[in-house]
Amino acid sequence: MASLLFSSTLAQLVERSRRLGADRSVCNWGGGNTSAKADERDFRGQTARILWVKGSGSDLASCTEASFTGLYLDDLLPLLEREQMSDAEMVAYLGHCFFDPGRPRPSIETLLHAFLPFAHIDHTHADATNYFACAANGEELARACFGEDLLWIPYRRPGFGLAREVALAVHAHPEARLVILAKHGLITWGETDEECYASTCSTIARARAFVENRISEARRPLFGGLRVPSLPTEERRSIASQITSTLRGLVSVDKHQILRFEDDEDVLTFVSSQDASRLTTIGAACPDHLVHTKPWPLLVEWTPDQGREILAEAVETGIAAYVTRYRQYLADNLSQNLDPDASLPVFREADAASDPHPRVILIPGVGMFTTGKDMALADVSAQLYHRAIAVMRGAEACGGFISLLDAESYAVEYWPLEQYKLKLAPPEREFARRVVLVTGAAGGIGSAICRRLAQDGAHIMATDIDLAGAEQLATALNQQYGAGRALALRMDVTNEESVQAAFEQAALTFGGIDIIVNNAGLASSAPITETSLAEWNKNWNVLATGYFLVARAGFQLLQQQGCGGSLVFVASKNALVAGKNAAAYSTAKAAEAHLARCLAEEGGQFGIRVNTVNPDAVLSGSRIWGSSWREERAATYGVAPDQLEEVYRKRTTLGVNILPADIAEAVAFFASPTRSSKSTGNMLNVDGGVSAAYPR
Repeated sequence: MASLLFSSTLAQLVERSRRLGADRSVCNWGGGNTSAKADERDFRGQTARILWVKGSGSDLASCTEASFTGLYLDDLLPLLEREQMSDAEMVAYLGHCFFDPGRPRPSIETLLHAFLPFAHIDHTHADATNYFACAANGEELARACFGEDLLWIPYRRPGFGLAREVALAVHAHPEARLVILAKHGLITWGETDEECYASTCSTIARARAFVENRISEARRPLFGGLRVPSLPTEERRSIASQITSTLRGLVSVDKHQILRFEDDEDVLTFVSSQDASRLTTIGAACPDHLVHTKPWPLLVEWTPDQGREILAEAVETGIAAYVTRYRQYLADNLSQNLDPDASLPVFREADAASDPHPRVILIPGVGMFTTGKDMALADVSAQLYHRAIAVMRGAEACGGFISLLDAESYAVEYWPLEQYKLKLAPPEREFARRVVLVTGAAGGIGSAICRRLAQDGAHIMATDIDLAGAEQLATALNQQYGAGRALALRMDVTNEESVQAAFEQAALTFGGIDIIVNNAGLASSAPITETSLAEWNKNWNVLATGYFLVARAGFQLLQQQGCGGSLVFVASKNALVAGKNAAAYSTAKAAEAHLARCLAEEGGQFGIRVNTVNPDAVLSGSRIWGSSWREERAATYGVAPDQLEEVYRKRTTLGVNILPADIAEAVAFFASPTRSSKSTGNMLNVDGGVSAAYPR
């Protein structure tokens, strides 16, 4: 069957949605939905009235035509005559109304758009109108702002009941121009795309001006003024880098979390304020926040004047108290009947109890940490809490910030539809939630390792003395696997300060590290009588001392996290077999391999595994083999440089050449949290079979 040809309405809707979504003070990440009704030609060639509405799981800022679901409006409107309908019944019914099969699952708020008698509708969670929606005197002040244009709807969880209530209210008050949903958001509309967009923007501007005027007239310091001073930039980031590994370990008890640190002005103003201790206990600023922020953040009970040494204890105490409170919240609300229809999965206590840890952690004078299973979701949590801070600021000027009751929060957070959506997500990849630091990342083997681990979900710290090369690699990984997946850092493994700074930056960027691949390398070849002390030291400094410095910093961080970890050393066949005219290189590689065995003994008690991969003759794509090393080794074997690859291939048992991807696969095996979880102190030769190097 040929593809359906749509009117220009859908393209207009996408453009309007992206314009709204571009401003996060208007649309939360992933939140809100827009719609348009249009006459379209269906598969029979007949004209039908279609509701185009943003489907579940997309974000207005980045939506495309594929993000929208088309439904036959004539099939939806009769539902307005019903008095009630369960979530499961509604989902099943909507599944029969698709105009263009294969589009996204309809949002829970689809019927809200269908029932309202307007061609174009925007549902947003704008800060400016949520000042009213989340304020104790919100309705009164919203009426003072909007007069007869306003319809105020008391809080009700989204779904059929809310959609019907809003529709009946609008039908009863045709003079209304907007709806504010208490503790939730804003609905605006228009008969044309332009009219709808203008109505949304003017409504938000009107609310913002009204509330900003109240804030100005009150002349009260934001959030009651500062309780503690914000520390200077360098000092607070130093503190953050020191505490982040401890923090990550505490919130990763069951599943590893990626951490994001932010210290923007709005965050610092809030976390250091007099009112923060009160406001952080009230609840979420919008139901849409709950999945990513939980009902409340953790405000650590600590002030900078107590000193850094006290912070770790305060964080540990705070997280323990948070976990206790969250588990009590679950216990208090577990008996709720969230959807009486058993056709949807029933929530079990164990599903939530496995992750009772905070998503947002606030440290006075320092800033905010947010968590997620990857950097993208940690960023979402951060974005949403920026919006919460903005809403609390305005709501406090409108009589005081209020939020959902615990029972209402629970009903959203553990809504069967939301739980069902999470269950549909694909299984996490092997290195999901893991952070990998790779040295020598810009080289052929290093870049192959980074690509292999990123492919299976890892976050990558690509370190190299060649920063430009590492940056090129990180850019490619971020383009392929999503923003924030990789970061490039210049690191000289022979310099203690450089190594320490890189690990601190890794902790600050991702919250910590789980896997360290010691891969930085070089090589030189010369008879012993022609080997200078400088050349000897150069090999030793990179391949032995450098691996020691990186491993030591890694052990310190992994022990602080307390979540175990893995180190993989990329050594060489020469670590096991003497290499003619390569004494400096071979000796350093042997030291490297033995260092790995020593560290395996030390790491076991901390759950830290250390294993070694021994490549041989990885000529393809290798920077080492692109240097004088190729000519030097060719001279040793008495062949031309372009014949060397064939010499190495023929000497292997398997008769093969070794590629960077082969080494990357071996590293992935040893780094794996599942496939080699009980392996440490081992070596894996990836050399095609060099009999002299068989371990004995």
